Amino acid sequence: MVRRYRRICCTFILLFVVFALSCSLVYAEEGAGGSSAASSEASASSKSPPKEAKRDPPSGNEDDWGSFYDPNNVFCGKFDCYKILGFDYETWGSDPPSLKDITKGYRSLSRRWHPDKNKAKGAREKFVAIAKAYEILTNREKRAEYDHFRDRPDEYFKKYGSSVLWSYAPKSDASIITIVFFVFASAFTYYAQKNRWQTIANHLVKAAVEDLSPREGGSKESIEIREKALAVLAERKKKAEGGQMNGTGGGENKKKKGPKMTGKERREKEWEELRPICIELVNEIDDFGAGFRKPTYKDLLVVKMVKWPYYLTRSMLWWSKYALRRLRKLELNDEEREVLTKNAVGEVTWVAVSDEEHEKMVTLELWVTDNLVEWREEQEMKLAGLSANRRKQIKKMRKRGSAEIPDEDLHFD
Repeated sequence: MVRRYRRICCTFILLFVVFALSCSLVYAEEGAGGSSAASSEASASSKSPPKEAKRDPPSGNEDDWGSFYDPNNVFCGKFDCYKILGFDYETWGSDPPSLKDITKGYRSLSRRWHPDKNKAKGAREKFVAIAKAYEILTNREKRAEYDHFRDRPDEYFKKYGSSVLWSYAPKSDASIITIVFFVFASAFTYYAQKNRWQTIANHLVKAAVEDLSPREGGSKESIEIREKALAVLAERKKKAEGGQMNGTGGGENKKKKGPKMTGKERREKEWEELRPICIELVNEIDDFGAGFRKPTYKDLLVVKMVKWPYYLTRSMLWWSKYALRRLRKLELNDEEREVLTKNAVGEVTWVAVSDEEHEKMVTLELWVTDNLVEWREEQEMKLAGLSANRRKQIKKMRKRGSAEIPDEDLHFD
């Protein structure tokens, strides 16, 4: 019984193996036939002629020229170079137009839109666009770059930028800018010099009109101007009185009595009478010294710049000579003493004093710091109106340690 069962099982196994082998053979034959058919179809397709690139009929309408991101007009501007010549980039697939196709399209369109043959409005602009498209597409490198940037506007922006975001201003003429600069700068230096002169003039008028003493801000010049102004005022009053006498026929000139004026009112009246005369006299002075003079053409920046090399060279030579003399340990000569003193006290102070004061200042060796400080303290006490004895007392007090002038000595009358 057991043997019979084993025989039946072996028989079924053998039948299954035979069935499996027969099926595998059938599938193998079908696969070989399919591959041979595919190879035959491939060989047939390789022998067939290539398909021509799909091409739209040439059109002169700008609405059919497509669009492209080219804000800087590196290629065909806002239009598609292929569309301008009648090709559609989206439909030709793996068979792009050849150089022969592009040339054929260009010739057809250029003949149609040449300005000498087509007098329609905008024909010249269209002809230029067609020529530009032909130039781009017939240049291998330009065409490859154009195809690359078609779907990559970010890379176009990195290389060529975008005029949509900004645009460069037109270049300015450097010569015009330079001329305008020197004109304004020269005008500024001219009026700056005028303002310097006017500042001294206003102070001099005030000092002359109000009869300020030297310690109150007056000077020898202001005193002289006041004396001249008083003389002119007296002469004018005399002439006015003489005219009144002649007008009355030599009769008695009776003065009208009015309210009595106070001392302040009389003084203010005198100031008002003297002011215009003092202004006239001050305006006659062209140069107050120390650079405070009326402006001339020499104060223009252009003229000053011409003179700068001369003054710079002169100053360098002088100081070089001065340094060599110091290295040789020679004594200071008169010129060096005068220049050093002038630099120490300042040009304004140097010009304001007399020649005698110049000689005295040079002998004091004011280029030494301690001497300069002592001299300035002396001038401060003179300006305060202190007597010679009082100044000596204050110097002694300072040597003992008191460095300030007592308040009662700084009182101005």
